[in-house]
Amino acid sequence: MTSEPAPTDPGGVSSPELALAAAIRRYEERLAKDPASLGFALLADLYRKAGRVDDAVAVCRDGLIRHPHYATARLILAKALMSRQDFAGALAEIEAILRSSPKDVQCHRLAAEVHRRLGRIDEAVRHLERAASLDPGDRESRALLGVLRAGGAAGESGVARLLTDDTFVTAAFGTLCLDQGLADEATIVFTRLVRKHPDDAGARERLETALRARSRRKG
Repeated sequence: MTSEPAPTDPGGVSSPELALAAAIRRYEERLAKDPASLGFALLADLYRKAGRVDDAVAVCRDGLIRHPHYATARLILAKALMSRQDFAGALAEIEAILRSSPKDVQCHRLAAEVHRRLGRIDEAVRHLERAASLDPGDRESRALLGVLRAGGAAGESGVARLLTDDTFVTAAFGTLCLDQGLADEATIVFTRLVRKHPDDAGARERLETALRARSRRKG
């Protein structure tokens, strides 16, 4: 039996997109009626999910002028800034939340991601350790710690054992691992490369590719 496609409007837009657009209109109307409403944060998040990142940033920043201590809005702003690759701006917002809420697990996870994207592996590890200690059930943070600490353990595969020798810790070998579907090994390679050369944008991007491949495989 084949599943039927999601309903669409005459213009070919799927119903989830229609629902998102309708929700955006509702919250735009609410905010127009009450500009001081805390609903600006949800509207900003809807904008972000719709790919309207600049609108999300603008709405968050405007709302935070009125509600500077609204941590949820600041977190949404951080995510929006990350979407447009403004990692320094995102980190500033996350750190502002952590100053007042140092036990915010979600912020520690996001801080770890930002630091990792900036090539700061040790800082990423520190925030993941904090997240894992605050939430013992946080399997994702613990899994990431396993591969980011000191470049990850070599593991049992023949390829992984090769990585005990830095001769093979090269971008070319890491890319070969990725091409062969060896996401764990590729992650080890690129983590070590980023640790050595945090300003290497290519290595940072390949690390993110390896982590996504690893996540898909384990998911």
